[in-house]
Amino acid sequence: MGQGRLCNSPSCPNIGPGVAEAPGTPYTMGVPTAVLCLAWALALACAHPLTQSKTEAAGGKHPHGAEPPSNDTDLAQLCADEGRFDATTLSENGTMLFFRGEEVWESSHGGLRLHARPLAASWPEVGGPVEAALRLYSRQHPQEHQSLYLFQGEQVWAYFGGQLQPGFPRRIGDEFPGVPGGLDAAVECHPEECGGETILFFKGDTVYAFDLALRVTKPRTWPGLGPCDAALRWLERYYCLRGTHFQRFDPLTGEVPPGYPRDLRDYFIPCPGRGHGNASWGAAGDRCSEMPFQALLSDDTGRIYAFRGGLSFRLDSLRDGHHAWPLGQTWPGLEGEVDAAFAWDGRTYLIQGSQVSIFLSGQGHRRVLGYPRALQDELGVSSADAAFTCPGSANLYLITGDHIRLVDLTQTPRQAGEPVLLPHDHVDGAMCTNDGVFLFHGPSYHQYHSVAQLLGAKEPVPPQSIATHFFHCPQ
Repeated sequence: MGQGRLCNSPSCPNIGPGVAEAPGTPYTMGVPTAVLCLAWALALACAHPLTQSKTEAAGGKHPHGAEPPSNDTDLAQLCADEGRFDATTLSENGTMLFFRGEEVWESSHGGLRLHARPLAASWPEVGGPVEAALRLYSRQHPQEHQSLYLFQGEQVWAYFGGQLQPGFPRRIGDEFPGVPGGLDAAVECHPEECGGETILFFKGDTVYAFDLALRVTKPRTWPGLGPCDAALRWLERYYCLRGTHFQRFDPLTGEVPPGYPRDLRDYFIPCPGRGHGNASWGAAGDRCSEMPFQALLSDDTGRIYAFRGGLSFRLDSLRDGHHAWPLGQTWPGLEGEVDAAFAWDGRTYLIQGSQVSIFLSGQGHRRVLGYPRALQDELGVSSADAAFTCPGSANLYLITGDHIRLVDLTQTPRQAGEPVLLPHDHVDGAMCTNDGVFLFHGPSYHQYHSVAQLLGAKEPVPPQSIATHFFHCPQ
């Protein structure tokens, strides 16, 4: 079929206001900005936060010296016992740290194992068990932002880049007025979830909410949550750890959703024979493998997802690590494989064969009633290999084989325009952000700075590595 118009109706929409749809936009090759920003679409509970750190992926040294080998015997003992962790947090590089006695366990390269090392090997100044830990979120104070804080007794130590910061250790009450010593747990709370930059300190049944801007502390009591041995924020969700179990909680009210508590060893610890697959996912769960992705998505909130083999990855969560988890954990009730995906007007559209499911894009990803339904009825096509919308635009682009069609999402009923020939024989997935249009094929992607450039191209732009640029894997 020869090249035609994207739309054959007199009411054909003009190219929308999204940056990627406007020609002439300044363009910088490299990693997309949206991929590097922070954003846990964990749904109800999946939490397998074991991955490679940014420093390791970039070829740098381990942030605390040489990484020791994983000890399967120690891991087996960790999985078998009923002991608790003293503290847990994410490191400056997105790896997860579990403190117990004189040791710290850290997520290892590749994401499927933990390794243990003496606490003194990384933080010799502390000199004993850590009672609470957090990774500070304070964009108003760049010199403190992303620093690692360790608490013991009446004192607190602050580290940045693995180095103890000047003036530390300090009394906890001097650094955080109104917060007592002898803490059980601590966790940073981001403005999106707490209304401001906040730290939650736990001691017994009392929670001390410290406002970083106002420098004031407000005690709270959350009887539904109870005491916490450790606390953690990961991908916008908050967790209270107690013994070998954990609960998710609302950081404003302390409310715990149904289905908790759950066992740490089924989610946070890669115990053999437990959890959500781990190594059994094979290449599909290894973000650095060259197995093709079947769909990609950039939603209205800035979150970026990739889909393959019944799993989904968060690509915008560099500081929290890139992790895979089963599809249904993020989009409840969804099973199988996603063929194409896009977002529009606060909703996420996931296409599977001849059907489409719609989920609200906010936390929890609730499926809209009445879905899935026939793709033909929803979008005017019977199938799609890839799909994308650009920021701020109601123009949906559907790709099948080597052709692309335009659908105006504001029209009812929706109809697809005439197919237009692409410079690609086939694509596995597509995505559009303020950094341009991305077409994915096999282990590579092609980046166009606008829809106009894509539609006007006679040859594909040079390919780039998905694993290297999106997942920060070694070249």
